[in-house]
Amino acid sequence: MEASWATIVRSYSPQSIEFVGTLIIQILSFWIPSLIYLSLDLFFPSFSQRHKIQPAPKQPTRQDIQKCFAVVAQNQLLTSTLHLVQLSLLKRSSYKINSSFPTITEVIQDFAISLLLREALFYYGHRFLHRPYFYVRIHKQHHKFTAPIALAAQYAHPIEQIFANALPISLPPQMLGSHILTFWIFLAYELFNTATVHSGYDFFSNKAKMHDLHHEKFNLNYGSIGLLDWVHGTDTLEKRRVE
Repeated sequence: MEASWATIVRSYSPQSIEFVGTLIIQILSFWIPSLIYLSLDLFFPSFSQRHKIQPAPKQPTRQDIQKCFAVVAQNQLLTSTLHLVQLSLLKRSSYKINSSFPTITEVIQDFAISLLLREALFYYGHRFLHRPYFYVRIHKQHHKFTAPIALAAQYAHPIEQIFANALPISLPPQMLGSHILTFWIFLAYELFNTATVHSGYDFFSNKAKMHDLHHEKFNLNYGSIGLLDWVHGTDTLEKRRVE
């Protein structure tokens, strides 16, 4: 695999590798999982109903899902276009691209730091968007889905898509000067995670239930990994269970 990677690095420009590789990761870790989650209703309705967190009356209509798909596709086009502009202006990749793989230590270290930085950027950005002025004008669009679906993870106002969805994931590895492969691993994890927690199904511990409750109640569980919710006391889900 490392030999194949070295061939790719020799054959294509760093900008091309970053753009095409990032787009492929987005398709594999967000679009395909989101469409699989959506297809459960169609192909496995009994299984779907057993595992859905919220009841049928709260689920989005077909028209809601179609509109969601259109908005998310527009946001994908927006972020991909901005990515191209960034690469054109910089005339280089934002990440380290060389013919060797990053070491396991490097991947683990950069992944862990990026995870913490992303949590901070997303948590505080997300809470900021819940201020009344910005909620009504920007973030309310995302909360249209009180019973979310996977694609709704990126059903957002363009400003939110850029500053709350895209940059908190891409900036930390850029700040660290991470290897492009480390960034892609981190990106894949974050995109699959956000699709899963918005899916409406609780297949992975209580992750989906926590964010599902955020969509239902609006004022709790702002973060991604729960660390800053715990620090700031906004992890109300656990408190309500005790009560």
